[in-house]
Amino acid sequence: MKLSALFRRTALAVLLAAAPAAAAPDAGTDGKMGEVASTVARMLESAHYSRQRLNDEVEPGITQARKALDRYLELLDYNRLFFTQEDIEEFTKTYGDRLQNDIMLSDLSAAHRIYDRFLERVAARVDKIKKLVEKDFTFDSDRTAQINRDKAPWPADEAEADAIWEARVEAEMLQAILAERALEEAAAKKNQDQDDASGTVADNNGGLPKRTPKEQVQRRYERLLKSLQEENREDQASTFLSALAQSYDPHSEYMSQRALDNFNIQMGLSLVGIGAELRSEDGYAKIQRLVPGGPAERGGKLKVNDRIVAVAQGDGEFEDVVDMKLDKVVERIRGKKGTTVRLQVLSAASLDPSKLDVIPIVRDEVKLKDEEAKAQIIDTTGDDGRETRVGIITLPSFYADMGRGGAPKSTTRDVTALLNRLKREGIEGLIIDLRRDSGGSLEEAVRLTGLFIPKGPVVLAKDTNGSISEMKDPDPGVLWDGPLIVLMNRLSASASEIFAAALQDYGRAIVVGDEKSFGKGTVQTLLEVDRFLPLFAKARQSGAVKLTIQKFYRIKGGSTQLRGVASDIVLPSLTDQPDVGEGALKNPLAYDEVPARSFAPYGNADELLPGLRAASEARVARNPEFAYVLEDRARLQERIEENSVSLNKRERLAEIEEEKTRRETRLAERKTRRGPAFAALEVTLDTVKAPELQPVALDKPPKRSSFEDTDEPDPSAPDEEEPYVDPVRDEAVLIMQDWIQLEGKPPVTARAGAAE
Repeated sequence: MKLSALFRRTALAVLLAAAPAAAAPDAGTDGKMGEVASTVARMLESAHYSRQRLNDEVEPGITQARKALDRYLELLDYNRLFFTQEDIEEFTKTYGDRLQNDIMLSDLSAAHRIYDRFLERVAARVDKIKKLVEKDFTFDSDRTAQINRDKAPWPADEAEADAIWEARVEAEMLQAILAERALEEAAAKKNQDQDDASGTVADNNGGLPKRTPKEQVQRRYERLLKSLQEENREDQASTFLSALAQSYDPHSEYMSQRALDNFNIQMGLSLVGIGAELRSEDGYAKIQRLVPGGPAERGGKLKVNDRIVAVAQGDGEFEDVVDMKLDKVVERIRGKKGTTVRLQVLSAASLDPSKLDVIPIVRDEVKLKDEEAKAQIIDTTGDDGRETRVGIITLPSFYADMGRGGAPKSTTRDVTALLNRLKREGIEGLIIDLRRDSGGSLEEAVRLTGLFIPKGPVVLAKDTNGSISEMKDPDPGVLWDGPLIVLMNRLSASASEIFAAALQDYGRAIVVGDEKSFGKGTVQTLLEVDRFLPLFAKARQSGAVKLTIQKFYRIKGGSTQLRGVASDIVLPSLTDQPDVGEGALKNPLAYDEVPARSFAPYGNADELLPGLRAASEARVARNPEFAYVLEDRARLQERIEENSVSLNKRERLAEIEEEKTRRETRLAERKTRRGPAFAALEVTLDTVKAPELQPVALDKPPKRSSFEDTDEPDPSAPDEEEPYVDPVRDEAVLIMQDWIQLEGKPPVTARAGAAE
């Protein structure tokens, strides 16, 4: 992960100031959404773990309904830039005491009036921004712009808001100028590398008109206003209901039908569509990636970087989608299997920017392969010349079809297939990589744990009545009883924490990674709203409520809530930040404990831990890559605490050059030293039965990395491409190598070259 990339992504996200509310499909009249609202409120009051009623006082002078109002204001204006303190006081006085009754009476007028005011404020602000960008900024002052204002007071009045916005627009103008400079330098280098005899600059904008920094900033806010104006009353109601659910805890939420469909797609890892990943760029839906084996890739006509201009269903008329919200574009492209969608496309490869191609694609089932479990086989050689073979299974999530009609998927079944192949290939140790795995199916977490322990308790759950239940592994069989490491970081949550905690408590595995995991110790269930609506108010496809109904606990009695799972061996990483985790979210539930359960420990991980930790600490202390991580983490934390960006162009250019020099120095240093002597083979669910496995390069980034910055040019990027480095993975492999040697088992000499 690049520090500059992460910080710039964070800064840009908050400088954009407001996130459009999530859209929902038509669910009938606003009156029916009112019925949905009162039904959702009753579901929260009666079924949420806390059993709080809307008129209950949950904090001194603050009712649950008032918390919902506050959360709604935060969702609309999360960076506290458009509303003023005068607005907030008016909303609180007008709606604070009556909101509970309004919701129960199916009256959403408060939510709509607040949204209307928000829209007025955004429209007025966009008009002011149009004038601000025309200023002749000198960028030579010692002023700064605050980046993140989510904890700052609301602007007292319009005058204070104007002052805040002037600094922010100046910061965005400077960022656009620096980005333009980076693009020009990259284009010049590209032409030089290609020895362009004509000396002309390559077109890096896909034939689209190039916009000045002023036009870029102005257009950004015009698109924001347009997307907000597209929200209808049902969309606004969906946002308000999400705020209502999130006022109970951060993991309860209302899901519109579109959000519910996306959730089912994610859990089942399949959808029906064309198999293309899109991102919004300059008002267009741009093709970012074609899913291997999907209809779009098989057709061969749609290409990466193409821009979609219009969409038609079958032989129907084209509907213009330029400047349309990306989720609505996606909704128009998805459809039933076997139906045809036609795309009007501005080709990135076309020499004529006015020419539009029409590409028909027949929708089909698309497997989300990148989200499946996958594996690698790492061959290492120790200082004594001993060869060791280690398997790594990476889990992006704990997926399952959830019984909702999706393609049948199971994390446990997929891991079983991968692990059986790894065993046949002669691995001596296994690493389960759960970094960035945010969880998923509780049942899959329990079943997966059962692959590594004999039968016994895995996790405890307590409901709102205090009743404690136990989820067990009923199968005495163990698929892998060898050395086992679970790799985690602060982004590993929920089901990941259940799995890691159980194996740690049994003494079955050593947990390696960040100081602790995310700290989500709650259980949610998904309830479709239609089932609970009054008969006279049935609204087809009214969405669902994801509701926190239980807290889960380790078999030793402690909860993972807020505290997470502590690593046995801590390795430096950029994700190990104090503001990452459950405690940084709004309205988290408290930590508590329940009586421990009796169980029989299984494995010798605890006995070997002191020696493994000492050896790892010595390696980390002399590893330059971890020194880089520690340096970058300290700088990142300093910038987060400063929470400001300079408006002085000379200072910003100096920062960019300093960062570029730092990265070029590291690049040169990496060339002078050897990394771990690893060779790797790749195993996927598609190749698990292949006669031979293919080598894979370990210096290439994962296809889906949360920290890879591809959305904007990086002014601090060195001229030479940087290799991907994963010191945490490499150290985990070396810890496993130590473990195998400490056990004193003879090396595996025979490797099975083919699957059974």
